[in-house]
Amino acid sequence: MKTRTYLTLALLGIISGMSFSVPSESVAQNSGLPARLTVPSIVKVEKTANGYVLTRNSKPYVIHGGGGSLHLETLKATGGNSVRTWGGEDQTEMLDTCESLGLTVSAGIWLGQPRQGFRYSDKAAVQRQKDSAVSFVKRHKMHPAVLVWGLGNEMEEGGDDPLIWTAIDDAAKAMKAEDPNHPVMTVIAEIGKDGNKLKNFTKYCPNVDILGINSYAGLGSLPERIKAAGFTRPYAITEYGTAGYWEVPKTTWGAQIEPTSAQKAATFLKNYNHSIAEQKAQCLGSYAFLWGQKQEATSTWFGLFLNSGERTEAVETLQFLWAGKYPEVRCPRIVKMECSIGQKEVGANLPQKAEITVQNTDLKTLMVRWEVRRESTDRRAGGDLENQPQAVSDCVTKAVGTKLDFRTPAESGAYRLFVYAYDGRGNAATANVPFLVLSR
Repeated sequence: MKTRTYLTLALLGIISGMSFSVPSESVAQNSGLPARLTVPSIVKVEKTANGYVLTRNSKPYVIHGGGGSLHLETLKATGGNSVRTWGGEDQTEMLDTCESLGLTVSAGIWLGQPRQGFRYSDKAAVQRQKDSAVSFVKRHKMHPAVLVWGLGNEMEEGGDDPLIWTAIDDAAKAMKAEDPNHPVMTVIAEIGKDGNKLKNFTKYCPNVDILGINSYAGLGSLPERIKAAGFTRPYAITEYGTAGYWEVPKTTWGAQIEPTSAQKAATFLKNYNHSIAEQKAQCLGSYAFLWGQKQEATSTWFGLFLNSGERTEAVETLQFLWAGKYPEVRCPRIVKMECSIGQKEVGANLPQKAEITVQNTDLKTLMVRWEVRRESTDRRAGGDLENQPQAVSDCVTKAVGTKLDFRTPAESGAYRLFVYAYDGRGNAATANVPFLVLSR
């Protein structure tokens, strides 16, 4: 699974309602808050006869969220109500922006990860980490955009180290003593073999109010696996989307086969309905990943937007799921990509052809862009930031409408042919195929 290292992304909301006092202007200044009176939202996780309910200022609040710091106006217009961040010492600007848009934030607090060298056996380091978390809460607890505190992301690794779980719970207890008005959530990568992470969370983390679960291809079966593990506490889906690159079929040389943007949207629709919307007794809501764009395996794998800002079909699918209707202008859909070299081993500098079939758009105004890129070699663990490989020049020889004539690169190696279809109205579709050029 992946660890999201973004330091500017927003939150999920759960408010634990207890009495609070409005700080004076001087208190606000001393705590790092803006010099104005602020009143926090009161968020609670409440248990009812029908299961768990998240409330914000005494009203039920279902999280319709995105993970990412960009396109927040679009998130709001799409029917979203919350943003998830992963970390960052000062998130005031993000909180202010979200407040102005009527969005809440699941404010991320980064915790150390063993894969990056953090040792939970180091008591002094764990204490400093807890103190930092409490300081963060003290700084932001009066901001009305705060929904929940997101304590860590995927730091549990295999899920069986009690030191990690007890450190999480100890920090959560201290955070709640500082701020009784917002729930604490911690986030794990999937639920572990036979639900071992769920069992350890239940055993060691009584002070954590919500369990956040990052789940991709596994989301389709997650409710059944949660039930089989006997887990009964409230949770939120904190990352979900298309199947991860670690979960898809591969070519004979090991290249992962990426779904098209249309296939990704279909996955969102199916998994959301079964594993989020139908699980209201325990599931408090969700954050789609990624409400933005990043290079991870490829430049199009997880992003719901292109780097140039266009929306992909998953965005309009989320609008349907959140707001009950699709936008009037639908995204283009690549329903077929035919390529003479798709998933094949080929020779260098040889002529090839490709063609796409596109629906939901006016083909007369459709703009299609093709490019060949080397397969990424900067592959990082846990979703850490990667460098995008450069496009290979001089491969495209003729591109007309939805058809392409091109030549394979002169150098041997693993490549991908990418295609982007733009409607000129802020929407786009994507697809790519891997191929391997052999030396002669």
